Formats: sequence, C-alpha cells, structure tokens
Amino acid sequence: MARYRLTRSARRDIDSILRTSEGRHGREARLRYAALLLAAMRRIDEDPQGRSTLDRSELRPGIRSFHVRHSRGESREAPVANPVHVIFYRAVRPGLVEIVRVLHDRMEPGRHVGTDRQGEG
Repeated sequence: MARYRLTRSARRDIDSILRTSEGRHGREARLRYAALLLAAMRRIDEDPQGRSTLDRSELRPGIRSFHVRHSRGESREAPVANPVHVIFYRAVRPGLVEIVRVLHDRMEPGRHVGTDRQGEG
C-alpha cells in the first residue's frame, strides 16, 4: 500500500473546505465531509491509477484527479449527498502519493494546479 502526503496548499484547501462546511451546514456536516475526504485519499492511496481517476498532465506532468463523489460509499460516516470537490495528486515515487490541491469542481484547475513551486502544490 502506498502512503500519501499533503502539500501546504492542499492542507489549506482542506481547512477551508471544512470551515465552510461547518459554517453552512453545521458540525455534523463537517465531520461527514472530513470522513469523505479521508476515504477519497485512502482510495487514491490504494490505487493511484484507478479507473475513477483522470490523467491531468496538461496541468502539470504526472498530475491526476479524483472526484470525491466516487468515495461516497466508502466513508465511515453517513453519506454526503452532493460532494463537490476534486483531489489533484501525483505519484511521487512507488508507494508515495502527493495530494497537490483539493478544489471545488466548479473551479478552473489550470488557475490553481501547477502554478505554485514544485512540492508546495
């Protein structure tokens, strides 16, 4: 099994997503969305080239994406009705995946992925 790490940008993204979730929908929603994000990252970790992932090398070499809706059934919490985030990541080396960004699916990834220095997301 691979491991994953998060860039500073990805950590900021997740913090913002969870703050917004709690502010709009309450603490329980924050916990459910956090569990969904964790399930999605575990799925990426287990199969970085999985069939629900997309090659996004046009953004930066080696970048792939995974919409968190594909992990709704894998979360340990009650399902999130309408997940709206996409995880952008890359395989750093065999056994290590780097989560680069976690963006709302309406955001233009070309403006947010590949614009920062390597390793910072």
